[in-house]
Amino acid sequence: MTDWILNKEDPSAFRNAITAMSLITIGSAVTEFFCDCLYNVTMSRIHTRTQSQLLRSVLRQDIAFFDSVPTGDITSRVTTDITAMSESLSSDLSLLMWYLMRAIFLSSYMLSVSPKLTLFTLQCLCVIMLVPKLSGTFYQDLAVRVQESLSKANQVAEETFSNMKTVRSFANEEGEYRRYERKLQDTYQLNKMEAMAYGCSNVANSFSGLALKVGILYFGGRLVTHGDLNGGDLVSFVLYEMQFTSAVEVLLRMYPDVRKAVGSSEKVFEYMDRTPKLPLAGHLAPHILPGHIQFQHVTFSYPKCPETPALQDVSFELRPGKVTALVGPCDAGKTTVVQLLLRFYEPQGGRILLDGKPLTDYENRYYRSKVSVVSQEPSLSARSLKDNISYGMGDLPLRSVEDAAEIANAHSFITGMEHGYQTGAGQRGELLSGGQKQRVALARALLRDPQILILDDATSALDTESERKVQSALYDGPQHRTVLLISHRISTVERADHILVLEGGRIMEEGTHMQLLAQAGGYHRLWEKQRSSFQRGNGEKLE
Repeated sequence: MTDWILNKEDPSAFRNAITAMSLITIGSAVTEFFCDCLYNVTMSRIHTRTQSQLLRSVLRQDIAFFDSVPTGDITSRVTTDITAMSESLSSDLSLLMWYLMRAIFLSSYMLSVSPKLTLFTLQCLCVIMLVPKLSGTFYQDLAVRVQESLSKANQVAEETFSNMKTVRSFANEEGEYRRYERKLQDTYQLNKMEAMAYGCSNVANSFSGLALKVGILYFGGRLVTHGDLNGGDLVSFVLYEMQFTSAVEVLLRMYPDVRKAVGSSEKVFEYMDRTPKLPLAGHLAPHILPGHIQFQHVTFSYPKCPETPALQDVSFELRPGKVTALVGPCDAGKTTVVQLLLRFYEPQGGRILLDGKPLTDYENRYYRSKVSVVSQEPSLSARSLKDNISYGMGDLPLRSVEDAAEIANAHSFITGMEHGYQTGAGQRGELLSGGQKQRVALARALLRDPQILILDDATSALDTESERKVQSALYDGPQHRTVLLISHRISTVERADHILVLEGGRIMEEGTHMQLLAQAGGYHRLWEKQRSSFQRGNGEKLE
């Protein structure tokens, strides 16, 4: 077009150029439409798939992982980091690829017009590329620090909300606010550094782009002066170079943002790539499971305190059709026994057998379907009581849920509520009392008809009448079931077929209630202490 304007030798050149440019513009617009649609749909699928895979990977981790990683950190990875990564992929990466291809094609056109001027442009560009390289690395480090800071702030907020009753009872609302504000101030300082780095990067990129333009005009003018380049080619090259420079500027601006997204995604992929520290999955799934459990010289220490053994050379048996009670002072190791039975951890010494086979030989899902546990502080979710009782078992008939609730002495108080079994339990069961939560949890455990039932101080919040009914269901119920009963109340374990006394991570005594009383050991002292406390309490009431 420039040559035609200057020489006017070929009248059709102008028309042909306009026609070609019009067709290219239309084709570019149509192609861009389809590319944008395809890209956005693809990135949306990637975001959804990545988030679901991250959650699945986190749920597959061993319990030690959740012990060592704060909940706020995990929540931040699943929500904040995924969102930051997705937004960068959807916008920044799209622009980066778009302008990268523009730069490649424009450089090809420039090379066809003037190889010397193109080589000069690329040499200048190599020097300029050092700016985004340095700023991108700094950005990536800052992004990691910002995400870690946000994670700590999220953890404070989550702890505060989950323990709101404790915060309110100690009137520490202001203290929690200040603690959260300090965490946010740390994040704010990092954000200021990030903003300053962003500003410096933009200024450096602008000066680099300006220097590139001046250099190209100077060198191109020299080529025209020496006759190596005509005026039309120089104008064409300058037009290409302006678009090329714009593409390079976008690349320089987008590159640090993409590197920032890489920093945000590091923890995401670290969680996704983490291999759970679990034993190899077993394959045993027999149709009949008697449920005979044997602890053989088991020694165990928690990963957080490897030097402090929680269990030391512990050996005992849980027999089918028998109720075995486990008693002892606090921190004796009773809950650790439950953790090992649930396969949350693996013992460092000894082994645990189920019907003569190592516990790890059994298929994990099968084994968990045969074991139910009710803890002192049962965890309920914000769903209906029916769904809480049938948790993990699908949509069961209401009659089955009611039968389990009857055995757990929960049916009467549930039917007394306005919406019955459709009544919501509230966040973590906060709308129920401690005794009601324990009865709902017991119904949930009994509904599965487990072969192995573990009650970890599961009647501590029950009244006398409710505890009596639970004991009746426990001792007079199905005779095939293996039951481990953990309680601080001697009255709860008196009828047990076998009682184990655990102290300091060791089995110190074992036998029936009468046998242990006759030994006049730790069990007798515990019984005497509770009996004297009961008599003293009755005396105070009589007075």
